[in-house]
Amino acid sequence: QVQLAESGGGLVQAGGSLRLSCAASGFTSGFYAIGWFRQAPGKEREGVSCISSSDGSTYYADSVKGRFTISRDSAKNTVYLQMNSLKPEDTALYFCAAAGRVRATVQTMCVRGDYDYWGQGTQVTVSS
Repeated sequence: QVQLAESGGGLVQAGGSLRLSCAASGFTSGFYAIGWFRQAPGKEREGVSCISSSDGSTYYADSVKGRFTISRDSAKNTVYLQMNSLKPEDTALYFCAAAGRVRATVQTMCVRGDYDYWGQGTQVTVSS
């Protein structure tokens, strides 16, 4: 059974940093990519950043470029999202998701949210 467990969310002041972790388990045949998505109240879900498990190619939403960094530890089956220079508009429920197979480029799948498995989410709140 595939499981994705997020951690690392919390309350932080604007300008601060947080690191989210996503521990993946239950993948018997590997996965194509893992990504971070977020959804704020009243807004649509947004693909924040995604990374390919094969070649490490990444995608970042324009709103987080230069501030967020996605990385992976293959030995631990864990993907991280380092979030720096946080802004109040980054406040959202952050989800980790995994794609079991290739359907398009990492960027396209991230923008579409075309992923197969989803975690429960971790709340990030940035105060002004």
